[in-house]
Amino acid sequence: MKLQQLRYIWEVSKNNLNVSATAEAIYTSQPGISKQIRILEDELGIPIFIRNGKHLVDMTPAGKKIVELAGHILMQTDNIKSIAREYCDENSGTLSIATTHTQARYALPTVIKTFMSEMADVSLDIQQGTPVQISEMVSHGAVDLAIATEAIELYDNLIMLPCYSWDRCLLVPKGHELTKLSDVTLADVSSYPLITYVFGFTGRSKLDEAFQSENLKPEVALTAVDADVIKTYVRLGLGVGIVARMAYDEEADGDLVAINAGHLFGKSITRIGIRKDTFLRSYMYEFIRLFAPHLSKEIVSKAMELKDQLLIDELVKDIQLPHF
Repeated sequence: MKLQQLRYIWEVSKNNLNVSATAEAIYTSQPGISKQIRILEDELGIPIFIRNGKHLVDMTPAGKKIVELAGHILMQTDNIKSIAREYCDENSGTLSIATTHTQARYALPTVIKTFMSEMADVSLDIQQGTPVQISEMVSHGAVDLAIATEAIELYDNLIMLPCYSWDRCLLVPKGHELTKLSDVTLADVSSYPLITYVFGFTGRSKLDEAFQSENLKPEVALTAVDADVIKTYVRLGLGVGIVARMAYDEEADGDLVAINAGHLFGKSITRIGIRKDTFLRSYMYEFIRLFAPHLSKEIVSKAMELKDQLLIDELVKDIQLPHF
């Protein structure tokens, strides 16, 4: 059994069982991958994949367990390399982060600017996606860190650390009827078409829960993954926007009125997700500290040792989070 064979079955599983796409992604030949998978299956004495002719169509029950274990083994080999690099040069390497548009656009720029000035020899890679997509990326070891409000808790091989809490606001054009109310209620909001985030994005679940708790069924006229897109359609008069408060810029969005909605939907918490078996290099600790100053190297290291999310939650329960 060779590490190369384990990498092939792992990569094939992540490319929808498409051997051609896998070969292209990892810069090798399709016949070479197919041959090595067959050799591995012969050695193990069981099929890993179910085939229809020359095509892989599914994984066998045993294959699913083997592929999952292969992913863990490959992660540990990467950790060995990371440990070696750490002792060679602790301030150089690559940091990959997966996050949502809202985080990348509004929460991260200042942090990234500072980090890049302090860590000039670290290459930074930022990928955007849905909360589920970015959680999958870190869960599968494709990125080092995930930053999101939703979905991270769905993956039991990740630890979650709280970064900051935030509120929402309503966005309406100047002169809108809601601006004339001294105390806006959920019933008031639900009487207008709404423009907000796609379900699963940026605390959208909190919105749905709030309306459901009041037995209200607002009309969601339009959804988007991008707060700037939401603002565009609010400007066109298509509805009331509901966005993260941090996404409103008094100068750039001066033609819109932001109405505080924290009392309507409650606070949400943005978290950083880290795979439990990740070896964190010094500059990774530094990025986490810059983004969430309360998450010192000592606290993060302790969380990585604990691994159990209930114990981690107990560790950080008394931390006063920054608020946006």
